[in-house]
Amino acid sequence: MFYHTIALTAGFLLDLLIGDPRWLYHPVCLIGNLIAVLEKGIRKIFPKTQKGELLGGFLEVVLVCLLSFGIPAVILSVLYRNVPALGCAVETFWCYQLLATKSLKDESMKVHDRLLNGTIEEARYAVSMIVGRDTKALTEEGVTKAAVETVAENCSDGVIAPMIYMAAGGAPVMFLYKGINTMDSMLGYKNDKYMYFGRFAARLDDVVNFIPARISAYLMIAAAFIGGRQFDGKNAYRIFKRDRFNHASPNSAQTESVCAGALRVQLAGDAVYFGKLVKKKYIGDGLREIEYEDIKRANRLMYITAFLCELLSVAVMSLVLILL
Repeated sequence: MFYHTIALTAGFLLDLLIGDPRWLYHPVCLIGNLIAVLEKGIRKIFPKTQKGELLGGFLEVVLVCLLSFGIPAVILSVLYRNVPALGCAVETFWCYQLLATKSLKDESMKVHDRLLNGTIEEARYAVSMIVGRDTKALTEEGVTKAAVETVAENCSDGVIAPMIYMAAGGAPVMFLYKGINTMDSMLGYKNDKYMYFGRFAARLDDVVNFIPARISAYLMIAAAFIGGRQFDGKNAYRIFKRDRFNHASPNSAQTESVCAGALRVQLAGDAVYFGKLVKKKYIGDGLREIEYEDIKRANRLMYITAFLCELLSVAVMSLVLILL
């Protein structure tokens, strides 16, 4: 637990200072390749029926979970047993790689820059790098909303949830979470290809994000209260209580509703995915028009939320150490 606390603290600070090491192959890419290779092999084995695809998808989930947890667990076990300082260094580096605080800010701020200094086509391209929806027809308002929504939603599954799982069980559990989350991103679509094969991955992602999403929301509400005049803490809590389930996922609107309320804007609504219009409920009241500076504000809210989670995690881990 002592080394985990050091690794979480140092990894969080490294992520804030440096961000993703672009020169190094990212472990999530490795997990993504594993998922793709396993899917290809499993689909050859199981029949292309509803039952066959459900069983194949279940096997995919089991194998990805075992490997994404087991490999780092074995490596760290060997290192901590023989060279504890090296084990802590490796765990710190993995924590740093798997947190996405700075990269989320950097990628969303590229959208802000293109809205401010570029063309609408450039802004659409920039936002297409961080969202799953079709962006070719988005207006400036649509681009801005998409960027703000991405910061708000990914504050939970890109920052707070990995931090919580790191605090709970170290880097192996953090890797396990990222494996599940990546499976949902790759397989959790409600289309002909993944309706059955990706069902277990999508449901498991809902389960592992259930508690972190709600912790993220309450931390973000606290961030809105302490973040200054540009945020409305009371409205953040009001919109959260009212709109936190205005999404097909039980988790995605938790932080998105807080962000909409804190910024006093309206988010979500209908969107186009793979050329198909998807009807979605609105989140927030739209007490003012959204503007590109709201991307900056959403990032500031996300950063304060991340700091609060880090402080809470370290405090809990320290308390456990004292009690043990």
